[in-house]
Amino acid sequence: MSAAPELRTGRLLLRRWRDEDRTPFAALNADPVAMEHFPAPLNRGESDALVDRIEAGLEQRGWGLWAVEVPGSAAFVGFVGLNPATFDAPFTPAVEVGWRLAREHWGKGYATEGAIAALVFGFDTLALDEIVSFTTRANTRSRRVMERLHMRHDSADDFENPNVAPGDPSRPHVLYRLGRHAWLRESSRAAR
Repeated sequence: MSAAPELRTGRLLLRRWRDEDRTPFAALNADPVAMEHFPAPLNRGESDALVDRIEAGLEQRGWGLWAVEVPGSAAFVGFVGLNPATFDAPFTPAVEVGWRLAREHWGKGYATEGAIAALVFGFDTLALDEIVSFTTRANTRSRRVMERLHMRHDSADDFENPNVAPGDPSRPHVLYRLGRHAWLRESSRAAR
């Protein structure tokens, strides 16, 4: 696949990462409120290494976690996109839709709007059969986004995230799923 395309929505541009995104991304990753549902905030080195991994994935696959810009308003608000879930769990390998936005950009619908663009790309361009999303049980904000995306939760799918240390309160995760047929059904309803 060629280099990752830009995705545009009514308000957002999902694009490749730029060097100037690293400083605001590091601030986002250091924010204990924004990182509440992760094992720990990231330091600058960890944040920059994450950008490097994300950019490498975009380059290799042609898709991934795009940097999000609000043209004319904010040059960088976080990321939204698709990411391979390859760790050992009953539902993997899978493709996850995910997001991480700076706190000052919460509550504006950017996560949902960007995630819809990522889902369209995943189902229409990549022809995926299913896209998943997961988070900690207590992350009600992200769970509401998953529900707005018409993803479905079955408690039988909940799992212990092997990327989180045993005993860490953020290890238990909920899994949401969206299949291609459900996506097409919801898309056709929205078009009416």
